[in-house]
Amino acid sequence: MIKRILVCLGGTPYTTVAIQRAVGLAKRFEAEITGVTVIDVSRLFMVGAMGGERAAHDMASRILLTKERIGEAISTFEAACTAEGIKYQVKQEDEEDPFDLMISLARYHDLMIFGLRSIFEYGISPEEPRDTLARLITAGVRPIIAVSDKFRTIQKVLIAYSGSMESAKTMKRFVQLRLWPDVKLKIVTFQSSEDKTHQLLYDASEYCRAHGFHVESDSNPGSPKDFLLPMATLWQADMIVLGNSARTLLMKRVIGETALHIIRHADRPLFLCQ
Repeated sequence: MIKRILVCLGGTPYTTVAIQRAVGLAKRFEAEITGVTVIDVSRLFMVGAMGGERAAHDMASRILLTKERIGEAISTFEAACTAEGIKYQVKQEDEEDPFDLMISLARYHDLMIFGLRSIFEYGISPEEPRDTLARLITAGVRPIIAVSDKFRTIQKVLIAYSGSMESAKTMKRFVQLRLWPDVKLKIVTFQSSEDKTHQLLYDASEYCRAHGFHVESDSNPGSPKDFLLPMATLWQADMIVLGNSARTLLMKRVIGETALHIIRHADRPLFLCQ
């Protein structure tokens, strides 16, 4: 059951959609929302100052714009929660690293929502995007909904399933949360063995059907990096459930090539529970 939702207020084009998604789920589950800002302005200013006078001036201008956008995001968030009668609070970084703050807050929230590529496209983060995402996921921030820049009504969900224990955990978590109980599911796997593919899809589909979901399944012998997004587009999926593969995704604190590719190029929201 969802009772506490954490949403990132980064002031990016994704923020409005993240707020809309959080408010919709909070209303359905009678949950409360914590909005957290995600830009460490003081650290950014120090980074800009190290680049010389011109770089410092450019960074100062971007920081000012960032502050304005975050202020607008907070106002939008507060207005949206107030309009729906949802209990909320706002947390802003002070001296604390904003991602450390998010990790700390995630301990006491059931779901985290942020922009799909906001950490890649903001252009002023002093941290590598790969490191940022790894910090969130490997610190135990889960489950995560990474929203796209356009709001989608969730009616069809594609589940990428490798058969690994972590992939199964992600699928089970999505099913058990029942965020959208009436959605149609399609489970896809990427295996070279036809016998293994048949058994994986049968077992996963039966699990989802036991929870009352309508399920389709499909397989592809190719690479998920090459074919997962085209399959999602062809089926017109509104969301992709993406879990770990024992070989290609999370290894210790490193985000694997496939996962990072999907996050960087997906045009629809992801459910992540690494």
